[in-house]
Amino acid sequence: MQKNSQQQFSEWIGKTQSASSTLTIAPMEGLAATLDRNNTTFSLGDTLPPLWHWLYFLEPSKQSELAEDGHPHRGDFLPPIPLPRRMWAGSRLNFIRPLVVGEAIERRSTIQSIKLKQGRSGSLGFVCVAHELSDSSGVLLIEEHDIVYRDMPTGNISAQPPLKADEEHDFARTVTPDPVLLFRYSALTFNGHRIHYDRAYAKDVESYPGLVVHGPLLATFLLELLADNYPSATLSGFSFKAMKPVFDIESFQVCGTKPDNTGNAKLWIADNAGNLCMEARAELAST
Repeated sequence: MQKNSQQQFSEWIGKTQSASSTLTIAPMEGLAATLDRNNTTFSLGDTLPPLWHWLYFLEPSKQSELAEDGHPHRGDFLPPIPLPRRMWAGSRLNFIRPLVVGEAIERRSTIQSIKLKQGRSGSLGFVCVAHELSDSSGVLLIEEHDIVYRDMPTGNISAQPPLKADEEHDFARTVTPDPVLLFRYSALTFNGHRIHYDRAYAKDVESYPGLVVHGPLLATFLLELLADNYPSATLSGFSFKAMKPVFDIESFQVCGTKPDNTGNAKLWIADNAGNLCMEARAELAST
């Protein structure tokens, strides 16, 4: 990208978008079944599990408005960064009050920053979108969502070697992803990104070795593991960063440590080779 590209996207910074959604039961039952939870029933007035707000505010685009990758064409709310690969790079969330099933929620999204860089793997574009979820009494949740855009890989690019994951953990589980799991999560979140369900596109166009496991799905697995081990814990904050893609061609490990004396627990995803794929931190107000 040209040196002046950073300036040409400056007009998108501060751009806002608003949406509303009612926290209905059906998507929750679908995700609970997809996660293989024992309890898949919910009632009005229940508390929404952390990160399950991603089931709402879907704003489906018309079929004619989609790009080749299955996402809406850029240039409306998100800037038209001319890099073909798009990934969810991470998020930072502050849980202020519980989201309650049956409630009507407003979300206000603001483009916080746009940064263009040149890395070892080629050109990179980072967009940070801040989301604020509110009910009639005020703010419930604040999230900063990082999106990264990348070049297609070439034989001339030297990728940085992956980091090794910590081998010491207090609890862990193994997940074996398959196309059905990824398709169901794509359907629940109305995510048309073809890297998650179209193997030919993922391999032939974007040069991945298999279908890509959704970043938010990996983050959800992390908090599901934490909840399994600390079912009465109250989560006040959570942050995660994607380090390496996870594919449906092999199982992966979801790992975590006990909260320290400040209430912080370390969580991570490792592939079968022991490479760090996602790192995260959960802040517990009580356990």
